[in-house]
Amino acid sequence: MRKIDNPFLLYGYEGPEYFCDRKKESEDIISSLTNGCNLTLMSPRRYGKTGLIRHVFHKIKEMDNDAVCFYIDIYATNSLYDFVQTFAKAIVGKLDTSLQKAENAITKVFKGSQITMSTDFMTGLPQVSLSFSPQSSESTLDEIFSYIAQSKRCCYIAFDEFQQVLEYPEKNVEALLRTHIQTMSNARFIFSGSRLHMMMEMFNSPKHPFYRSTEKLSLHTLDEAVYFAFAEDKLREKNVSISPEVFHDIYDSVDGVTWYIQAVMNRLYRLSDMEVTRKKLDEVVRQIILSEEEDYKRLFHLLTANQANLLLAIAREGSVAEPMSGPFISRHQLKTASSVQRALKYLADEEYVYLSDKGYIVYDRFFGVWLRGL
Repeated sequence: MRKIDNPFLLYGYEGPEYFCDRKKESEDIISSLTNGCNLTLMSPRRYGKTGLIRHVFHKIKEMDNDAVCFYIDIYATNSLYDFVQTFAKAIVGKLDTSLQKAENAITKVFKGSQITMSTDFMTGLPQVSLSFSPQSSESTLDEIFSYIAQSKRCCYIAFDEFQQVLEYPEKNVEALLRTHIQTMSNARFIFSGSRLHMMMEMFNSPKHPFYRSTEKLSLHTLDEAVYFAFAEDKLREKNVSISPEVFHDIYDSVDGVTWYIQAVMNRLYRLSDMEVTRKKLDEVVRQIILSEEEDYKRLFHLLTANQANLLLAIAREGSVAEPMSGPFISRHQLKTASSVQRALKYLADEEYVYLSDKGYIVYDRFFGVWLRGL
């Protein structure tokens, strides 16, 4: 892995050196996959699911260099056709080591698609693109799974934001995928998602094809002491110190959520100071909020008065276990319980807030800090 200028990564995966903990979760996922099980991975956004998947794949490759790992984000897909295009782009041609092998394997399987092949001059590996009509999406999906099966290679495939398939106009996508996946002997799957109620419905409800078809793992926040040790170690490499008390302020202010801690630490690491102080921390948080302020204003102004007042009330309390209760409504001069209920449904559906173990909280922790400043 290449040397990184700033060890507090916000995106991507650069190897175990820059990845904090998740040892138990990594071991559990690897155990599930290598023992023939598929896995559902759930958490709100920015808890580090993507980094964890890439870390697991890195470790699997260390264990078995012939294994092939695919991370496929389907968040931007809106139909079965989009899904199949994304799936094909990730998989087709990547299971072959030469253009000739790819051509033989692909032309044998893909009968209804226009195939374009070339060689990547940087890697020497084949590059393949498929062109097919939306009407042939189902048959092309069949062919992709056949291509994986006939390769005989050990494949690990992660679909991120998997709940997106529920939004497709086609209502049989879950059944189509389950039908193929349950017959695969050389591929194991991770279904990752951040819309928790949708993921729970897909994998826990008898009405859905994936009902009880996977092992499940819910991702929680990293242990504060472990995270502090990681941060302290990385800062020490730059001869910078941070106290447990200041790190606690960072951790506590964003509820321990990985991405927000990384965002603060990334900016603190850029400073030339020899010690991270509370004053410097406050300055960095102000910089982050200021850089996002126009977006926050826009999001806030999209709300009705009832929705905005409820969002402000939740932000000011940090978390709200009973938003329809009389004391909460009175304390923040909200309207009736029914109007709060309607506003809460909208805020939850649009991901302004979500229901955590502590109650309803503002989804974007920095947005919550901005709201508390109003």
